[in-house]
Amino acid sequence: MCADFSRVRRFLDERDPPTPCLVVDTGVVAARAAGFRAAFPGALIRYAVKANPAPPVLNALVAAGIGFDVAGPAELARCLERGADPVDLAYGNPIKKPRDIAYAHECGVREFTSDAVDDVDNLARYAPGAAVSIRVVLDAPDSVTPFGRKFGCEPAEALDLVLHAAGVGLRPGIAFHVGSQQPDLAAWEIGIATAAKLFAEAAAQGVPMTRLNLGGGFATAHRTDVPALDAYAATIESALDTHFPDGRPELLLEPGRVLVADAGLLRTEVVLVARRGERRWVYLDVGRYNGLAEAENEAITYRVEPVEPHDGPAGPVVLAGPTCDGDDVLYQRTPYELPLSLRAGDRLDLPGTGAYTASYASVEFNGIEPLRTYCLGRWGDA
Repeated sequence: MCADFSRVRRFLDERDPPTPCLVVDTGVVAARAAGFRAAFPGALIRYAVKANPAPPVLNALVAAGIGFDVAGPAELARCLERGADPVDLAYGNPIKKPRDIAYAHECGVREFTSDAVDDVDNLARYAPGAAVSIRVVLDAPDSVTPFGRKFGCEPAEALDLVLHAAGVGLRPGIAFHVGSQQPDLAAWEIGIATAAKLFAEAAAQGVPMTRLNLGGGFATAHRTDVPALDAYAATIESALDTHFPDGRPELLLEPGRVLVADAGLLRTEVVLVARRGERRWVYLDVGRYNGLAEAENEAITYRVEPVEPHDGPAGPVVLAGPTCDGDDVLYQRTPYELPLSLRAGDRLDLPGTGAYTASYASVEFNGIEPLRTYCLGRWGDA
């Protein structure tokens, strides 16, 4: 599905807000949520709030019947403020303080994720009887922004944790995450196969499980194509048929980027154009510290489109942010071309930036304010 940014661009052209700014169409968010639910009928959908926690975005998702994956007390409170039912919240962060577990449980949250024995024991004490998905690490292809070894345990350890969780009164299941922006469909096949083996081993030891958390990772297109959502769904469907032939577990999914990225467009202004040796550098008023953190290591390569028409040819550029930090360089290895006539004051649009932009922006690095966000549509505030 191609994203339509016409309403966003019309707002920007008519209102001409100061840059940099992000504009999100909440109607697109609602449509993407409906599409995701249709692709995974019967699954529990929990939007990863960290992707974009703007209240109008959450309002649109509550209206669409989507639940939420929260990573801490602040996200939990924000979702409840927007009218989310605590039954539809999953505390997906394996790294959490005991008091945060107790707070979530007091609020009515009954779904957690864990990957360490001490955390399982904290859940047993502060969230007795809760469901806990034990997160297993996968030997799967790296995503565009992989998690490395920070989260998840090896399958043998995961089985021990499942048995331990059951022994202390929790309701265990299995979780995995294939990494953010994962274009390789084989990763889900590997994850489901790994989970099925753990389900069988736990059942053989008297602990049947019913819940499988597939996490997120569904990719969106920037400068390169990615599989369509239907392709992800078909791969998951086939893997479940193959590895759970005697009955599927209940599925829980935690999409983030795929629901909001294509709802947003970021507009920025050129601050300076300069020659550095043989290369032309274009400095923008947005960089890694005020919205484009995912450009680190040039992992996410956003489309960059001039707003004003330019006559004449384009040429290669290095793109950098505005701060006094040598690491605030966006793209110097990835080839980008912009008009040779580009000058300070010209504006550029970065479509597909509704996810992991404003939520990653620093508070006041170099005195730069957080990325200003406008939300349009039925649930918007602009």
